[in-house]
Amino acid sequence: MGKALIAMSGGVDSSVAAYLVKQAGYECIGATMKLFGEENGFGESKCCSLDDVLDAKSVARKIGMPHHTFNLKADFENEVILPFISSYERGATPNPCIECNRRLKFATLFERACALGCEYIVTGHYARITEDDGKFHLFRAKDYGKDQSYVLYSLTQELLSHILLPLGDLAKDKTREIAKSQGFCVSDKPESQDICFIPDGDYAAFIRRRTKKEYPEGEFIDTSGNVLGKHKGIINYTVGQRKGLGIALGAPAYVKSIDVISNKVVLCKDEELYSSSLDATVFNWISGEVPSEPVDCLAAVRYRGMLKPARAIPTGDNEVHIDFLKPQRAITPGQAVVLYRGDEVLGGGTIV
Repeated sequence: MGKALIAMSGGVDSSVAAYLVKQAGYECIGATMKLFGEENGFGESKCCSLDDVLDAKSVARKIGMPHHTFNLKADFENEVILPFISSYERGATPNPCIECNRRLKFATLFERACALGCEYIVTGHYARITEDDGKFHLFRAKDYGKDQSYVLYSLTQELLSHILLPLGDLAKDKTREIAKSQGFCVSDKPESQDICFIPDGDYAAFIRRRTKKEYPEGEFIDTSGNVLGKHKGIINYTVGQRKGLGIALGAPAYVKSIDVISNKVVLCKDEELYSSSLDATVFNWISGEVPSEPVDCLAAVRYRGMLKPARAIPTGDNEVHIDFLKPQRAITPGQAVVLYRGDEVLGGGTIV
């Protein structure tokens, strides 16, 4: 069957993925990526802890396969943390999980797999890969409630040919059932819902701690340019935000846009948050080919977002303009837009 390197986070999904691939007859090696920890200033986190590494090793022993821990802290700092901070400083709202998948789980980890003589890498993502006449396709998971295809849009044909996603046909309760039946110590382990390196969800405080900078106050303005009050620094805000504005206007107000140059945050009414189009950059077409004609498709503009009818118009090798059939609420620069045809992922890029 071949040799596979299993990305093991110490959670139930990757543990069951390892078990299923081993049962399918692959020669398996477990690997946990150590991305950060308390010793380098991140504080306590819900994942990537010593306990997670020990849990992964425990499952690997139970399955009967060797396990390695890779120290990728420097890579994580340079490829995920610093771009995350830079995005907020530019007034954008990044999705670090996408960059972690792109740069580490399916790039650096693949390099390690090759060095160990592995033909495949395996993760616990809920998505599906198929092959048809030498062409690889990425699909949503059978369990839409767990589908993670949105964060995998950057995968290429080369990578897809070396990736196994054994959970794509399973529901989460079935995954836990398998873990329990095998006596895995992680069978009841809760899922992490937050960004792994900011477990308290306070992005602005994290950025200030890391940069040791204070971000200057500026003006809140309305869409006509009228001054409404003072904001506390642009890193505290994201498009569509209502809570935590620290300003009372007598009616609900939302962040419409952030002007970094003038250090102003534009507020608006809910109905002013809707847009009919967007532009995306660093766009990856999973087929490896840029369409020569506009593409009618479905588009998601945020993780777990609804798929909405749209038309995608390539404007360059990695640039796409997208028009929606109906206006969409709070399209946010820095987030990803991902295109689908039915359940198949066509590609995705970063909203500008």
